[in-house]
Amino acid sequence: MAANFLLYFGFWLILPILPFYLRDVFHEPKGLIGIILSCYTVAALCIRPFSGYLLDTFARRPLYLLSYAVFTALFAGYILSATLSIFILLRVFHGFSFGAVTVGGNTLVVDIMPSARRGEGLGYYGLANNFAMCLGPMIGLFLYDGGASFDTIFSIALGSCLLGFLSALCVRAPRKKSASKKNVHISLDRFVLLKGIPASIALILLSIPYGTTTNFEAIYVQEIGLPVSSGYFFVLLSIGLGIARLFSGRFVDKGFVTECIHYGLYLVIFAFILLGSCAYLIQWNVSIACLCFLIVPLLQGVGFGIIFPAYNSLFINLGTHNQRATATSTYLTSWDIGIGLGILGAGIIAEHFDFSTVYFIGGLFSIGGMLFFNLIVTPHYRKNKIED
Repeated sequence: MAANFLLYFGFWLILPILPFYLRDVFHEPKGLIGIILSCYTVAALCIRPFSGYLLDTFARRPLYLLSYAVFTALFAGYILSATLSIFILLRVFHGFSFGAVTVGGNTLVVDIMPSARRGEGLGYYGLANNFAMCLGPMIGLFLYDGGASFDTIFSIALGSCLLGFLSALCVRAPRKKSASKKNVHISLDRFVLLKGIPASIALILLSIPYGTTTNFEAIYVQEIGLPVSSGYFFVLLSIGLGIARLFSGRFVDKGFVTECIHYGLYLVIFAFILLGSCAYLIQWNVSIACLCFLIVPLLQGVGFGIIFPAYNSLFINLGTHNQRATATSTYLTSWDIGIGLGILGAGIIAEHFDFSTVYFIGGLFSIGGMLFFNLIVTPHYRKNKIED
């Protein structure tokens, strides 16, 4: 958990300040900022199918450590980057390494945990990410608001990941025999869990609005003039995620996989609609607008905290034992596709309208994801899931 926390702390520390970095240092407009930031996510989703194949074929721990080391080293590049082209190139390679290390970490957890407690284990493993989500953006935004240089923030992220890599060296996983060459058949299902495609579509519809929140929430607060520190948004989001993680995994292990996703979606949909409404509420009553804004991350946190371990287990349950990394890769790739589309679309929509419109549209995408999940994914899962 320490390695996961420190990795995600470095990731979350710089995430909310990157739009300001591109705006203040390179003077880029909102539409282009969205395109640039989406490069990271696109790179991550491109590498994940291949990393899933490699992790299912070869020893997982060495590949995990290699990708962790590359991810860590690239933080130093941000300090040295002097042009926008170099920054974009760094973000692409950072996305590649992030895509690989997260698939590796998730798969190792699945290997280590007994199947009867897999949902609970994934829930607790996700708590490390939640704590990082709490502290990372808050510290990053407080440092930025306090006048700290971007290089200082990048250096802190680098130090965090260096400590995380040292922790990762202590991870011990069950030995996995490499597949013999005569049994290795290169086919599409070695890279993508084909049975998970319907679930992927529903997850993409859900992750599109999530990407708009985590990347542009701070700018949205400035845009509507809300007198609240945007760093508290991530604190409350992580608190909600943490609360949900404590119990959601147990329900997943009892077989309530689709039910957890279903009820989590209700909270998420309401949260996005409420977030978009803050731009209008502030014109009526500032205090109520602030209160609603702070309720949003709690609702999102609990909703996504219920959904995340359930979705992860859903993909794992649709694959065989030797498809665990492929299943995890498909799950994370689907999430990244939605995040990338959300970042890209949010920048373009905000350029022509505003971020309030972005979040209302996000609510509509969430509703579409819920309908698709209930009507298509749920019966497909019940028909095709594989019992351990």
